[in-house]
Amino acid sequence: MTALAHHLTIGQVAERSGVPHTTLRFYEDRGLISAERTTGNQRRYPRATLRRIAFIRSAQRVGLSLDDIAEALSTLPAHGAPTKADWTKLSKRWRNELDTRIDALQRLRDSLTGCIGCGCLSLRACGLFNHEDQLAEYGPGAPKLKAASEGGI
Repeated sequence: MTALAHHLTIGQVAERSGVPHTTLRFYEDRGLISAERTTGNQRRYPRATLRRIAFIRSAQRVGLSLDDIAEALSTLPAHGAPTKADWTKLSKRWRNELDTRIDALQRLRDSLTGCIGCGCLSLRACGLFNHEDQLAEYGPGAPKLKAASEGGI
């Protein structure tokens, strides 16, 4: 039995991960996952690829970029399943980033409650309105929606 016999086909990985074939090829092109090739040039993925894909999808759901994900994955073993220590180290790297995003989302939610509640988007009552550009000193964007760590107010 060859080493590739214990690997998964692209169809099996797509079915087990819920990720389309095209996305798997895209992830492979980006270096997020890797496959070995059979003599017939068919892709064969190690089973640990399923964990990497689950990680990629979870990271995407919380808004991390593919570049951030690729950088993180580059610290993990290329073949074989990452250990608990590997995942712990990786999650610590993202903790501050995720906390910043959570803060920004909470501020957005809290700021928009009045607008969403009444539906009028009144500039007189809007908590986001920047009368006469008084908040210009805080830089570009919407400082009331930025996380405190990003210079928000």
